[in-house]
Amino acid sequence: MCSTYSAAAKHFTAASNGRSMFGTSKIRTPRAEVTVAAPKRTKGFIFPELSIQGIPHTYLHVSEIVQRQSQAKNLAMDDDDACRKPEFHPSFLEEAYEQCRNICSEYAKTFYLGTLLMTEERQKAIWAIYVWCRRTDELVDGPNAVYMSTAVLDRWEERLEDIFNGRPYDMLDAALTDTIYKFPIDIKPFRDMIDGMRMDTRKSRYESFEELYLYCYYVAGTVGLMSVPVMGIAPESSASAQSIYNAALNLGIGNQLTNILRDVGEDALRGRVYLPQDELAQFGLCDEDVFSRKVTDEWREFMKEQITRARFYFNQAEEGASQLDKASRWPVWSSLLLYRQILNAIEDNDYDNMTKRAYVGKAKKLLMLPLAYARALSMPSLVLQ
Repeated sequence: MCSTYSAAAKHFTAASNGRSMFGTSKIRTPRAEVTVAAPKRTKGFIFPELSIQGIPHTYLHVSEIVQRQSQAKNLAMDDDDACRKPEFHPSFLEEAYEQCRNICSEYAKTFYLGTLLMTEERQKAIWAIYVWCRRTDELVDGPNAVYMSTAVLDRWEERLEDIFNGRPYDMLDAALTDTIYKFPIDIKPFRDMIDGMRMDTRKSRYESFEELYLYCYYVAGTVGLMSVPVMGIAPESSASAQSIYNAALNLGIGNQLTNILRDVGEDALRGRVYLPQDELAQFGLCDEDVFSRKVTDEWREFMKEQITRARFYFNQAEEGASQLDKASRWPVWSSLLLYRQILNAIEDNDYDNMTKRAYVGKAKKLLMLPLAYARALSMPSLVLQ
């Protein structure tokens, strides 16, 4: 256990009172003032409760994305540019979407099954978005990641611009081009995801949860923002579009936090620690404890708080899932329930995510599908504002 130890406690609260100052070239995340709660005492140690505070969505310009994507027509062209809409042969597009479907069904089986209740047009669009996101992630984590450089990501962003301008590079890009001409999808969440990949190339440590939250937004929260225009909002929903987008973003944050907790041991083998450094110190832990891969009482208490935070974001996402169009809710609920099961699996492993990978077996996944379907049939409530 590291000798550095902080007994300062943060109150675990949903209020977000902190502010992060965003400059043009540097992100500053000063520590916000928080209410101090009485710390928990376990076996002679005092453990703090952690804040769930992230970065206010105003700094991420989420409201601007919502406003643009709430337009009735697509964003890829206006009336003056209608003639620029790319014309693909129907058989070419059919093959392009079929390739997207195959990739989604192979690498995201539970999510894919959930998409089968969606309309055909929405299915294809979600598959195309999934494939682009997967290809983007594989630039950093895939088999060719050794060739990663700033120039590669710059070129990928240029390809993204071409996709939105009706000039796809390959068949999979063409599926996304066709999608953005059918739905009001803004380019900013896609650009932000590429920025998340850039963070991965230059950072292997995160000093605070505010820094980690920004990373989670870039690589996962953006997926929710991309998907809402395709999935649609239930006609009977009285919730604001902003609140539904916030819920979608929160699902992405919860998913990524869960991925991080599941993969602690694997990331440590690569020299990466996606855990807030200041929070590790509050529990008397440091990188050496992560690299030692030993599960101590301090580690268990630290993990309990991290899991509680991830569950908070899932709770925030649940109500938004019920506000989506009825035919689109099943894949969202499938994802929610699956990722909650991963957190349960970490607990079942006695918080050993150093040497064990939290795994949800096929039987459990199959059992979740009817439960997710039942949740998808629920009527939107009036709680979300």
